[in-house]
Amino acid sequence: MPFRNLPRARSLAGRSTSPHALISREVITVDGVQVSVLRKKNRNMYLRVKPPYGAVEVTAPARMPQQDIVRFVRERRAWIDDALRKMAAARSRTFASPNVDPDVPVSAVSMQREGTAEGAFSWNEQSLERARQSIERQLPALLRKWEPVIGRAPSKITLRTMSSRWGSCTPKTARIRLNLQLGLMDPKYLEYVLVHEMVHLWEHGHGAGFQARMTDALPNWKELRRELNTCTIFEVPQVRG
Repeated sequence: MPFRNLPRARSLAGRSTSPHALISREVITVDGVQVSVLRKKNRNMYLRVKPPYGAVEVTAPARMPQQDIVRFVRERRAWIDDALRKMAAARSRTFASPNVDPDVPVSAVSMQREGTAEGAFSWNEQSLERARQSIERQLPALLRKWEPVIGRAPSKITLRTMSSRWGSCTPKTARIRLNLQLGLMDPKYLEYVLVHEMVHLWEHGHGAGFQARMTDALPNWKELRRELNTCTIFEVPQVRG
């Protein structure tokens, strides 16, 4: 059975990486908002509000005066606040179901900002293992249920943390990859993502053929997709050397 080939959860130990052409990094406070400033060899300024906790980051030219950076942030304060509200709402939805793993702390859905939320959810070796075990417990029954319905079976299922996806599929090899975080969320999302990726064993894209097969198999799939796409994906923190 493909389930038997599942690897262990990925270790937190990662390769050290450094941003391309990064000259310096500093932290400033603009009207109560903590802003990380990355100075690089570029000509323009860019602002990001990074999920999941809304860390504000500005990329600026190496010699840009700090007062110009402060003004740049102030002019975009309304946009920043809106992004923070949306991310807080997304975090609250991610672990909101009563069917979520009970070991996920309630404070994981705190609306506080990064670095200030006591007990806020973050990946560690224990949560990686708990997520892996949760999915491994659910997969055998799900595969028995859906392989006859879909008409195809994955050759291998791999569990891993992901930065922007809930799952992926390689139709040529019939390999499916699932986001480990699904093991800590409402089981309906794991089922939806598995069915979604199994349908890709027939249909490579998301066109009419894919949608027809999804509707036949899982009539409420669009609703589940909408719900899942409003949740937050929590990345494993990179270990910097």
